[in-house]
Order: sequence, then structure tokens, then C-alpha cells
Amino acid sequence: MALSLALSTLVTGTAWADLPPDLVLDGDAQAGKVVANDRSKGNCVACHVMAGSESPGAIGPVLIAMQTRFPSKKVLAEQIWDATVKNPEAVMPPFGKNEILSNKDFVDVVEFVWSL
Repeated sequence: MALSLALSTLVTGTAWADLPPDLVLDGDAQAGKVVANDRSKGNCVACHVMAGSESPGAIGPVLIAMQTRFPSKKVLAEQIWDATVKNPEAVMPPFGKNEILSNKDFVDVVEFVWSL
């Protein structure tokens, strides 16, 4: 079974990359800001400059004007879920796909980033 799943993933490339269809993208931006700035959880600030964040990194793009950069919150969520789908060499961890964040923390971070 595991080999079959692994082969399926190699062939399709999407076995775990997709957002769960029942994930409701209606988070709490304030809670997401806390997670994004928490160096032991989301740690977005380690790589991204975000308004109101202290000691940001400069590896990733500045998180500003997100609603003009992404056509929908779902597209932004897909990027955060697994950035390697669009760019296989992305260094951003696949926060959703690898269950780095709980679903609640994930949707809260998406809401926060969408608000920037």
C-alpha cells in the first residue's frame, strides 16, 4: 500500500499537495499574526518582511499588497500549503502538506497574510 501511494505521488505529483476540499478559509487575522510571528510555530517572519514584525528575514518576498498579488485567498492558501507545487525548488516549507501547522493555525495565517 505504501509503495503504491509513493508511486502515485511520483506519477501525479499531487497526492498530498492539494488543499483539503473541506478546509474553510475563514480564519482570524489577529491569531494568524501571532502564529506568523511565533518563531516556534509559523515563523513566517524568519524569511519574510511583514508590517509590524520585528527582526524579519530577507529570504522570501516582502508580504505586502497580497490581494493584488494573488487572485484569490484560495490561491494564496495553496501557495502556503505547498509552495513546491508552483516552484519545485522553493525553500518555503509546505506548511499544510507536511502538517507543520494545525488546520486552524493554517487558516488563521492565510487570513493574516491575505490582510497584508
